[in-house]
Amino acid sequence: MSSILLIIASRNYQDVELAGTMKGLAEKGFTVTIASTVKGVCSGKFGGKTIADIALKDVKVDDFERIAFIGGPGAEVLKDDQEALRIAKEAVAKGKVLGAICIAPVILAVAGVLQGKKATVWDADGEQARFIESCGATFTGEAVTVDGQIVTANGAPAAEKFGRTLASL
Repeated sequence: MSSILLIIASRNYQDVELAGTMKGLAEKGFTVTIASTVKGVCSGKFGGKTIADIALKDVKVDDFERIAFIGGPGAEVLKDDQEALRIAKEAVAKGKVLGAICIAPVILAVAGVLQGKKATVWDADGEQARFIESCGATFTGEAVTVDGQIVTANGAPAAEKFGRTLASL
């Protein structure tokens, strides 16, 4: 069975993006493990609760075929989290499929893994597109963008497609 690690913020992850991504992955038979800054109960922007199976500091990238970051307002703090950045860099170095949805592509940008890549991001105010471009990415504005082993998506309406795309690479 194929395995994927989904990384969420411990507070204010985007519930709809997590559910939609998981649905897209479940259709393809993936086993999902949830990680966050802390192991245990995490709270979503819309009141959902999800259990993080593992803390980021304990993540071994080799244990997963694919890794993806889920967005939401809480994901903003992960761009400054050294463990989140380590996981993104290591995933790319090891040739893993790596994804990010909503605002989470800024995490990949800070990690340096979007340099020279096409990517999309939630961009209601124009700041996120400028940010990922300042880190060397080319903003596409698409709902889902694939460049090599990296998949980015722009928000909740694209979540199921994001999950299916992650599964299909």
